[in-house]
Amino acid sequence: MSTFDSAASLLADDRLSDEEIVTRVCAGEPALFELLVRRHNQRIYRAARAILRVDDEVQDVMQQAYLNAYQHLHQFAGGAKFSTWLTRIAVNEALGRKRKGQREVGEGDESAMISLVESNTPDPEQQANTAELRTILEREVSALPTSFRVVIVMRDVEGLNTTETAEILGISEDLVKQRLHRGRAMLRDELIRRTGVTLESAFTFGNARCDRVVANVMAQLSTIVVT
Repeated sequence: MSTFDSAASLLADDRLSDEEIVTRVCAGEPALFELLVRRHNQRIYRAARAILRVDDEVQDVMQQAYLNAYQHLHQFAGGAKFSTWLTRIAVNEALGRKRKGQREVGEGDESAMISLVESNTPDPEQQANTAELRTILEREVSALPTSFRVVIVMRDVEGLNTTETAEILGISEDLVKQRLHRGRAMLRDELIRRTGVTLESAFTFGNARCDRVVANVMAQLSTIVVT
């Protein structure tokens, strides 16, 4: 039985900590890396999408971030949480991809930063269902400039604290707080109140897409030279 097959039964085991899994992967159980991919897919998707906004690119970034993490897994020192280390890799990969593309039109321009919900937006009672309301909310979050959008996603969608968000993004805690405050103002609190949809429900990464990313990452592990 291969190492991958022998570890398959552990894939649903949540008792292993991230750090324990990392140790075992580095010791020769690469199949357990799937646990880390599945465990963190939602966060990595949200972090990458906050920067790129295009799902095809986001999934490419996710896969490359996991492969980068696997390749350098021995360098994970445990000083920060594994999830923080991994998210930082994904954010850097997404920012690198973004820099290769064109600069966002109007980003940083106060007069053209964002166009929020129009005054004729239907009230919640007129919306078809919660999924449609969530789509409205996601559209408005996506309309934010990157610097504000990524902080909103890390803090209000993913629920990270200020310290961890600052560490992931490589900025000061004060700047995180400033961008969070400004981003929330842009979104207008009444939008969330009127729709009844919380930020935590936005940008979900469904099972089919999760499985696809997992399959692609695991298929490529054997080609990675671990350093």
